Amino acid sequence: MTSEVVAAGPVPVPGRAQRVREIAGELRGLRGSLIPILHAVQEELGYVAQDDVAVIADVLNLAVAEVHGVVTFYKDFRRTAAGRTTVAICQAEACRAVGAVPLAEHAKRAVGCEFGETTYDGRVTLDEVFCFGNCALGPTVQVGEKLHGRVTPARLDALLGETR
Repeated sequence: MTSEVVAAGPVPVPGRAQRVREIAGELRGLRGSLIPILHAVQEELGYVAQDDVAVIADVLNLAVAEVHGVVTFYKDFRRTAAGRTTVAICQAEACRAVGAVPLAEHAKRAVGCEFGETTYDGRVTLDEVFCFGNCALGPTVQVGEKLHGRVTPARLDALLGETR
């Protein structure tokens, strides 16, 4: 009987490491270049993969642990690909005062995942944000690139329905 070995972990994307190296090389001259590089990688490639961290560390002559620490410290950086649609719910005080907490709980039940997670089918990523600057119209939800104010659970269900 032959045994089959299955590779663990994500499969590297061809050419990704080279593109990350190019981005890091283009921006390394900036003062405090690590954060702009991470943002640029995420903007172009969708997220900052663990393999990207090693490439960036190499270009900037930093320890991998330093770059990893920044990526994992800031919630702005994704370490895996987001779903086709990202739904972000404000959890700052002004929105919480007008129903953001129960709205978030409703969203988690409706979508079937927690903040920072993506649905099993890859359709929706649910995120929390601490202020969109839309405080007068809270609770605020961003679906994709579009901001929505005064979102109720029923309105959220309608917005989620559009993502499916």
